[in-house]
Amino acid sequence: MSENQTTPNPEHPRTDPAAGAPEPVAQEPGAQDPVAQQPVAQEPVATDPVLDRGTYTAIREPRASGRLALDGAWHQISPKYVVSQTVQNAIFVALVVVVAGVAGSMSRHWWPWIPAGVLILVTLITQLVLPRQARALGYMLRADDLVFRKGILWQRMIAVPYGRMQLIDITHGPMDRAFGIAKLKMVTAAATTGVEIPGLGRDASEALRDTLIEVAETRRTGL
Repeated sequence: MSENQTTPNPEHPRTDPAAGAPEPVAQEPGAQDPVAQQPVAQEPVATDPVLDRGTYTAIREPRASGRLALDGAWHQISPKYVVSQTVQNAIFVALVVVVAGVAGSMSRHWWPWIPAGVLILVTLITQLVLPRQARALGYMLRADDLVFRKGILWQRMIAVPYGRMQLIDITHGPMDRAFGIAKLKMVTAAATTGVEIPGLGRDASEALRDTLIEVAETRRTGL
């Protein structure tokens, strides 16, 4: 072999005009275009201003540096949720006192006040931390999922993909109706990923339900 001769390189086909254009590389059956495999970026979800009407304005987060952090705009619940829960706790304590008093007078013993005292103490502790817990509740509408967060000492975040939502339910009991709030529940195929957002304004709950249904229909996958 002379020095001017070169060895054909399979990775770089010849481009000599005399040899003609290189043959196209045959694609194996079933192979997909790499460009088509790239995920398509979803647009952010457009939110209705009614979601932030009459709600807390700043979500409460732990001050520790190791807290769970997430960039984005949080939507919060209505302060009426605290009022509603306070009234319900007061009614519960009153019922416990009445039942313990009746049981104690009928049995002529004081022991009915022991479980009653425990229930009242637990209810009072729950009532004390209720405002802090309410300010720590929030949800974020991201491009592909809804993130719900709650808790300060035990912080928890749940991400629910829009395409996995199977049912969106709004419930409001007599006390919730009296204060104009509701609870929105999202049900998915996995029971552990279901999310309940309490203390939403009635208009906010309906607007959020319509938004989630619309987004879920456009980004549903795997169902």
